[in-house]
Amino acid sequence: MWRRMPGAEYGRVNEIIPGLNMSLPEVLAVLSAVVLVVARWIPPAARPRVTIAAGALLLLSATVVSATGIRWQVVPVLAGAALALPFAVSPLLRRRTARPAWRARWWLALPGSAVCIGLISCGPVAAWAFPVPVFPEPSGDFAVGTRVVQWTDPRRPETFTADPDDLRTVVVQLWYPARKSPAGTQRAQYLGRTEQEARTVSDALAHGVGLPGFLIDGVPRARTHAVVDAPVEGTGGRFPVVLFSPGSGGVRTQNTAWAEELASHGYVVAALDHPYDSSAVVLADGRTITTEISSSGDRDKDEELAADWTAVRAADLGFVLTRLEGLERGETADPLNGRLDTGRAAVTGHSMGGAAALQAARNDRRFDAVVDLDGYPHGPTSPSLTQPALALTQAVTPGTDSRYLPRLTEALGSATATSYRLTVPGAAHLTFMDGPLYLPPVPAIVGSLGRTESPRIVAAATLAFLDTVLKEKPGDLAGVLPAYGDLTVHRPVQRP
Repeated sequence: MWRRMPGAEYGRVNEIIPGLNMSLPEVLAVLSAVVLVVARWIPPAARPRVTIAAGALLLLSATVVSATGIRWQVVPVLAGAALALPFAVSPLLRRRTARPAWRARWWLALPGSAVCIGLISCGPVAAWAFPVPVFPEPSGDFAVGTRVVQWTDPRRPETFTADPDDLRTVVVQLWYPARKSPAGTQRAQYLGRTEQEARTVSDALAHGVGLPGFLIDGVPRARTHAVVDAPVEGTGGRFPVVLFSPGSGGVRTQNTAWAEELASHGYVVAALDHPYDSSAVVLADGRTITTEISSSGDRDKDEELAADWTAVRAADLGFVLTRLEGLERGETADPLNGRLDTGRAAVTGHSMGGAAALQAARNDRRFDAVVDLDGYPHGPTSPSLTQPALALTQAVTPGTDSRYLPRLTEALGSATATSYRLTVPGAAHLTFMDGPLYLPPVPAIVGSLGRTESPRIVAAATLAFLDTVLKEKPGDLAGVLPAYGDLTVHRPVQRP
């Protein structure tokens, strides 16, 4: 319903102030609204100047906010100001002889002022609970570029449709080390290539968890740190590749903060949308494919379904690695030709994507490492993993999930390479994605690590593992990883 104006001017005016979770015009609207309420109670001599100044500032800030797109969090602020305005202005319109009327109505103005302040306060509180996400600055040596590609697998029919000519198509977003862009360069839109795509995806994600879309309408307003189509960094040799599969109903951008951090440290990250599984996938021709998977309510049946969906995702991951190998060999003209090192490839994922990563690694020995971000291992646990694996999880006990730990232990413990399980204290399931950046900081939802620490810890632990396994940097993971949580090491079983 609400739209924003394009262009650099909008970005400067509507930039979110860290810590306040509001833009400058929104902050000014709050302050001027509060002053309008308070003006009713200040000495009569100062009242006219204060009221006029506050009213003018409110009008100016409300005009700017309206022109750039009103967030729902600002609506109670403007409502409180509208209620306060008659109380603030009416004394200026009365003659000084009306002073007795002022004294007679204080008992009415006082609760009215309290209601106005309550409404105005709802704005900053709502902005804090559902903010426009502000992405952490990547800490690596490289700037980050990004672009989106769409690839069709000529060997796989689409199993979610009845059309025999429909081939499996995936949308992939790449984050890569890039040259530094000039100051003021527009940063990439979060959740989509355009604002319209971002809103489509945001609405679908909200619908998928039963929330009204307006609650997270700040999410598609966000900008990340990557620059679209930025030139690839010319130094640093060839870059290892990291493939990523999102959670059930998740989308390729759900771990953007994590992906940008990895890219800034010299990795190329390729994150997938899985059509008919991801909440919304916008294809190059403009069609939007929404999710068609759903649980049956029967635990055993759902496990069979999840195993089937995991197998499709694993095949998607293998196909994308093949296409990346094609880019490495220069089969098609691409800025990344000759810059990829698919001989050093990791497969990763969150939730069901983590299960898909484990399955893809079992099926495809081209993957050299596996990272599972709090994903229950659906599907078969054989053959055994031959690659080093890292599983980052929230605290799981037999009381919270009686099957998770035994299943994960079986998957890691039977591996022929050393694997690691890192339990991150204070984490929840959504800690391992971008959720803490824009959802209410409720521990049961996003954990208790906070909006700064959540992405930092997950990315740092991932980098420690990938740097050791793919880049062969010196270091003992058993000594490094405990800095981020409680570590369990699964060493390969010595077979006779």
